[in-house]
Amino acid sequence: MADAPGGADAMRRTAPFGFRYQYLAGGVNTGQGWATWNENGSFVIRYIRDSVAHKMIPVFPYYMLLQSKPAGGDEAHADLANVDNVATMRAYYADLQLFFQRARQATNGLVVLHVEPDFWGYAEQASQNDDAATVPAAVASTGLPELAGLPDTVAGFAQAIVLLRDELAPNVLLAYHMSGWGTMHDITYEDPPDATVRAYAIRSAAFERSLGTRFDLSFEDFSDRDASFYKVIKGDPNAWFKPGDFRRHLLYTQVFVRQTGLRMVVWQIPLGNTIMRAENNTWNHFQDNRVQWLLNQPSRAHLRAYIKAGVIAFLFGRGADGSTCVCDAAHDGVTNPAPINGNKVRSYSADDDGGFFRNRAKSYYKHKALAIPG
Repeated sequence: MADAPGGADAMRRTAPFGFRYQYLAGGVNTGQGWATWNENGSFVIRYIRDSVAHKMIPVFPYYMLLQSKPAGGDEAHADLANVDNVATMRAYYADLQLFFQRARQATNGLVVLHVEPDFWGYAEQASQNDDAATVPAAVASTGLPELAGLPDTVAGFAQAIVLLRDELAPNVLLAYHMSGWGTMHDITYEDPPDATVRAYAIRSAAFERSLGTRFDLSFEDFSDRDASFYKVIKGDPNAWFKPGDFRRHLLYTQVFVRQTGLRMVVWQIPLGNTIMRAENNTWNHFQDNRVQWLLNQPSRAHLRAYIKAGVIAFLFGRGADGSTCVCDAAHDGVTNPAPINGNKVRSYSADDDGGFFRNRAKSYYKHKALAIPG
C-alpha cells in the first residue's frame, strides 16, 4: 500500500504486506525534487532501509518529467516537451543516476522503480503506428558520454534508463507503465466487445515492444480516485466498475502480459468501499468497490483469475487528495454517519474508509497469501 516515510512499522503491524510505495516527484531542475527532501538524496536510502527492516520491498513511482522546467501546457504537452529538451534531460539523467546510486547504497535487495506513470501513454498517443521510435526525446543529444549512440527518441529514452540501471543498480527492477488509453480508447467508458479489447491490448503491447529494450515488469492502474469521487466531484457517473468492466480489465491485462512477457502489477487501487458507514461520499470518505472485488470474496476467485492472467501484485493507494485514505486524512476520528446505499457496518477505526482495507488485508494474510506460479 502507499505509505509515507516512517510508516513501515505501523504498516507491518497491520499485516505482512509485501510492498510499500512512495512517489518521487517535484521536478529535476526546480530545487524541490525528491533529491532535496533530505540531504544529498538520502530520502531514498532512508525509505529503502526502513522498508527492508520491516521485510517489505520498497517501490518508487518516479514521476519527475511533469513538474520539471520549462514544462507548460497540460500534462501531455509538458511531458513530451520536457523529454525533448536537452537542458531538462541532462538534469533528468543526473537525477536518475543519483536515484540508482542511492538505491544501490541502501541495499543489495530488490527495489522497484516505477518509471514515469502516464508518460508512456502520452508518448503512444503522439507516436505513429504505436512506434516509440517516432516520438522525439533528448538522449545522445544531451552530450552525456554514457548515452552516446542512443537514438534521440522515446525508444532511446527507455534504452537510456535501462542502461543506467544496468551500470549503477542491478538490484533495481524497472517497471514500465501501461496506460490503455494510450491507444486513444478507454475500455471503461466504451465497453467494447472482447475482440476489440484484445485489439487495443495488442496495440499497447506493440508500443512497449517498440522501445527496443526490456523492462522487468509492468504497472497499470484501475483509476486514480474512487468512483464516487468522480461522480460527486467531477460529475462523471461512469467510473464505477461493474462485473463487465472487471472482466474487460482482466482480459486487457491477460493479452498485454502474453504479448510482452512482462508480469503485471495493478497499482494505485482506490480504497473506498460500500460497506462501512464512514463512506458517505464526502471529502476523504468516497465509495468505490475495487477493494471489495479483490479482497472481500471468500472463494478468492477474482484474485485467482488475476494471477492466471499474469498479475503478481496489487498496490493500494489514493492518487489525489480527497479520495478515500487508509488513514485519518480528514482528522475527524471514528465516524459513523447515517448509512447510504446500504453501508451499515460501523467503523473499525479512525481510518477514513472505516478500517475496511486493513481488516480485509489482515484476513487475506490470516488465510494464507496465494502463491504466484513461475
